[in-house]
Amino acid sequence: MKLQPLESSFYYHFYNRGNNKENIFIEEDNYFYFLSLIKKYVLPIANIFSYCLLPNHFHLLLKIIDNKLLPEPIRSGKTSIHQPFSNLFNAYTKAFNKKYNRTGSLFQKHPKRIQIKNEEYLRNLIIYINTNPSHHNIAYFSEYKFSSYQALLSNQPTLLERDNVIELFDTVENFKYTHQIKKINLDIIQELIKDDY
Repeated sequence: MKLQPLESSFYYHFYNRGNNKENIFIEEDNYFYFLSLIKKYVLPIANIFSYCLLPNHFHLLLKIIDNKLLPEPIRSGKTSIHQPFSNLFNAYTKAFNKKYNRTGSLFQKHPKRIQIKNEEYLRNLIIYINTNPSHHNIAYFSEYKFSSYQALLSNQPTLLERDNVIELFDTVENFKYTHQIKKINLDIIQELIKDDY
């Protein structure tokens, strides 16, 4: 699959997994650390709409912020817009390797990224990402701790684009309903099913 270039003001689906489908998250601290790195490296350049972290892979649905709001080194071209993602994966791999006394790359070579160009794809992808724990028989999605589903329904403060996500489904009730019945047009996200992410 050809990698999509990153451009400001566009939505992207980012996903990747461990080398040889190995686990990239072993204990709870790993998940929390990865989320802290997303906050540190990705939130300054993108808004997060949904995510799911599973033992051997992850999904992120994000929107790169408007060019004029990007950090100056990226705006001026001194730094690539891809650099924060590289920093995230390098920092996580370094810490993971140190903690578990391993060497070498943790993730497959490049994270996959797909530019999302229409609202129907966006809605289907939100459902797919949030129900991914059920898809892989890891946990029932609404009870799973390391996805965006619970935070999107919560009244607690969040760094997710909660209001924008719910607005795509019109109401909280419809958001819940579409997830419960997993009303997904699989043809729209076929590349994920094919890759089994």
